[in-house]
Amino acid sequence: MLAEAAGVCLEHRQHTSGAHLTVQGIATETFEIHWQAVTEKMQRCWGDLQAATEHGAYGVAFLLIMDLTEYTIIERSYKGTGFDYWLGKKNDDLFQKKARLEVSGILAGEEKEIKDRVRQKKKQTDPSDGKRPAYIVVVEFSAPTARVVKK
Repeated sequence: MLAEAAGVCLEHRQHTSGAHLTVQGIATETFEIHWQAVTEKMQRCWGDLQAATEHGAYGVAFLLIMDLTEYTIIERSYKGTGFDYWLGKKNDDLFQKKARLEVSGILAGEEKEIKDRVRQKKKQTDPSDGKRPAYIVVVEFSAPTARVVKK
């Protein structure tokens, strides 16, 4: 579902499978991204591009967190915490809430908007600050690019 949403966003922005995603922040890398060809049925399912952008950003963020950090996604957070998902260490036998993840998607935006969104999302996680780090991932589909930062 998340991969479909990301594919819809990427194809809406005129990208084809095999496009390059530039990542900045905790790492500077370029990933070649592939997705299943978007069908008319998928486009109708994801007709609300705002919802597609949100869910597609989750899918991209999950893969980036698992590739760039020692964490994996373990549980959706509840509303009011200031973040979207709990992260656990990949190699823990018992998944524990070790870090937080906040994700945002932008269908088409400039560098300033990406930086502003990162600042906004960092601030959003303030109420849950404590001993656990927070990762903020902002995915922009027109470039495509992602900013991954640790707070």
